[in-house]
Amino acid sequence: MTRAHLVEIVAEHERILREIESTDANCIGPTLRSVYDGQEHGLFMEKLDGRIRNHDRDIEKMCNHHFQGFVDSITELLKVRAEAQKLKSQVTDTNQRLQDDGKGLVSCMDDLRRCRLQQRNIATTIDRLTHCLPVLEMYSKLQEQMRLKRYYPALRTLEQLEQTCLPRAGQYRFCSIMAENIPRVRTLIKDTAMSQLRDFLESIRKHSNKIGETAMKQVCPLSRPLSPPLSPGRRLRKEAGLGAATEVDGHGSSPVTEQDSGILDVEDDEDDEVPGAQELVDFSPVYCCLHIYTVLGAREEFENYYRKQRRKQARLVLQPHSNMHETLDGYRRFFNQIIGFFVVEDHILHTTQGLVNRAYVEELWELALSKTIAALRTHSSYCSDPDLVLDLKNLIVLFADTLQGYGFPVSQLFDMLLEMREQYGEILLKKWNLTFRQALDQDNYSPIPVATEEDYRQFSSQFPFQDPDLDKLPFPKKLPFSEFVPKVYCQLKEFIYACLKYSEDLHLSSTEVDDMIRKSTNLLLTRTLSHCLQYAIKKKNVGLAELVQLILNTTHLEASCVYLEGFISNITDVPPDTANTTKLYGTSTFKDARHAAEEEIYTNLNAKIDQFLQLADYDWTAAQGGGAPSDYLSDLIAFLCSTFSVFTHLPGKVAQTACMSACKHLASSLLRLLLQPDVRQVSLGAMQQFNNDVKECERFARTDPVPGFQGDTLLLAFSDLRQLLDLFIQWDWSTYLADYGRPTCRYLRVSPHTALVLLEKMKDTSRKGTMFAQFRKNERDKQKLIDTVVKQLRNLISAHQT
Repeated sequence: MTRAHLVEIVAEHERILREIESTDANCIGPTLRSVYDGQEHGLFMEKLDGRIRNHDRDIEKMCNHHFQGFVDSITELLKVRAEAQKLKSQVTDTNQRLQDDGKGLVSCMDDLRRCRLQQRNIATTIDRLTHCLPVLEMYSKLQEQMRLKRYYPALRTLEQLEQTCLPRAGQYRFCSIMAENIPRVRTLIKDTAMSQLRDFLESIRKHSNKIGETAMKQVCPLSRPLSPPLSPGRRLRKEAGLGAATEVDGHGSSPVTEQDSGILDVEDDEDDEVPGAQELVDFSPVYCCLHIYTVLGAREEFENYYRKQRRKQARLVLQPHSNMHETLDGYRRFFNQIIGFFVVEDHILHTTQGLVNRAYVEELWELALSKTIAALRTHSSYCSDPDLVLDLKNLIVLFADTLQGYGFPVSQLFDMLLEMREQYGEILLKKWNLTFRQALDQDNYSPIPVATEEDYRQFSSQFPFQDPDLDKLPFPKKLPFSEFVPKVYCQLKEFIYACLKYSEDLHLSSTEVDDMIRKSTNLLLTRTLSHCLQYAIKKKNVGLAELVQLILNTTHLEASCVYLEGFISNITDVPPDTANTTKLYGTSTFKDARHAAEEEIYTNLNAKIDQFLQLADYDWTAAQGGGAPSDYLSDLIAFLCSTFSVFTHLPGKVAQTACMSACKHLASSLLRLLLQPDVRQVSLGAMQQFNNDVKECERFARTDPVPGFQGDTLLLAFSDLRQLLDLFIQWDWSTYLADYGRPTCRYLRVSPHTALVLLEKMKDTSRKGTMFAQFRKNERDKQKLIDTVVKQLRNLISAHQT
């Protein structure tokens, strides 16, 4: 082993020993292991023993150094023990005395401790109760509000209880129970508010008729003075009207019972002021529910539900009953329900913030307006009573004015009323058609007898008639027209009044009303009255006297048209000379009727003449004619004389035309009778009898049956017959043939064709030897002459045709 290696081993052992000395005994294992892992543990042990011996010597030195002090201490301690025993005895005595003396104090201290503990507990309890009492008071208030059904204040109390009072109270069982009940109470309030809203909606649906009726009473001009409907700027309910029912804050909400489901009980006392339509309704369920849902964060849900339900109710309200058109009450209920619906919506619009908006209400109104107009057009078309149509028009005007007072546009309703005006006019025309026909059927077609001045003034007040000549005559006297005239004139005025009644309150100008009345009156004159007059003129069995009276009646009615014009101008306050004013067509109507009556007179006269001619019984083969006219013709002449005597009141031209027409028809009918194909032969004797009848007709024409004819004008009607008969009786064929075609021809009115037909009839008689018996010796020459005349007549006819 080298020296250096030995030095290293010694240094290592020294380090290990220091480490053992300085290290805890529990941690020297690894150090000792490093010694036993090496080869010099023997040397180490020696080193260790040497170190131990050094430490023993140090310990011994230390003990020797302190031993004397220890002995001194023990000696002093022995001396102190006696004193300690004495001190102990004193301390024990003192302690005993203290114990005896402290027992009372300890008892007092225990009492004091318990007292202070109680005080602390009381203070703690007071503090806890201070936080709990508001909770209990708030909960008690909540229960009371729920009992009184003041749900919106209850919801506010619930919110304050949950957010403020319960967190301050701490964790108590009753607080936990209250906290658990809060959601259920909220749900109960929400459901109850919705139930009240449903009751409110159902109630206003049932009572919308009452609400609308009250609203219409407020604007009805025929009722006693009422307060006008509140304008949009004054839609907030008066404090006296709704009272606490509209106060929906936490302090003023009134309890809403099941009876208070939306309609307040209001007595219908005519002596008291009619309440406003909105004052009939308690809107607190709506306000309460709105605020409750707003607080609960479900306002949108509430708005959607409210609008959905009101739309459903609107559809129900706008469905009229199938028999609505039968009575005015049906229309009134329909209008009242619509007004009641929109009065409620209008109030909700102006007293809530956003529950319904203007667009929503306008949408509902547009729907209601279109449905209402469609229903009115459908149901009014079934109506045939003008009084009902007029009442319906007034009701529609009141309906429109009521809704217009609440700000709803109603121009379309007035447009529809103008459309209904045509229907009303047609119904009036039908009614007046029956009235006119009844007046015609009941008329006696005789001049009105007037016995006294009072009767005369009465008729003059009914019909504007002025006749100075008649006024000079003494009583009794007769008016020239029949009772039909004043009746028709009064009915015309009644018709104008009926038209005027419909035009009232339609917001039309005087000019428009005047034009409307005049057009309707023109329809009455030109269509209804004209048809009735035509009916009276054309009906069967109408006599000539009736036709004559009809002519006189229409003449006076025509003269009264100017008074009708003035009557219309007076009631419409529009001067008749205003530009573009419609003129009445009465003059033309009565003229047409008069002309029709005149034509009917001509036709009836001709028909009567034909009836008499059917009685004619000529013996066309008679050898000798009689000296007197035929009986049928005498009767006919007598009839014409009596008939024309009735024409004295007719205008001269009408009577002259009738007389001339009768004479012409008589002449042409006699000529046809002579030339009819059934008469195959005509003898000279028959010709003479026929000539006698024609002479009787000419005698009648010369008697001037109707004044006014100049000279022999009426005789011209028989000139064709006269020239024909003269030609054959005088047998003046040479003159006829020689002068034919000349203006100065004696037989200018005898046509070759007529002469040929009659000559053929006489030619057949001649061949049988019955006509020219007195010329038998010259029979051959006469027959030759007839053949020559026939041939020449045929040549004239052929030449005329070419």
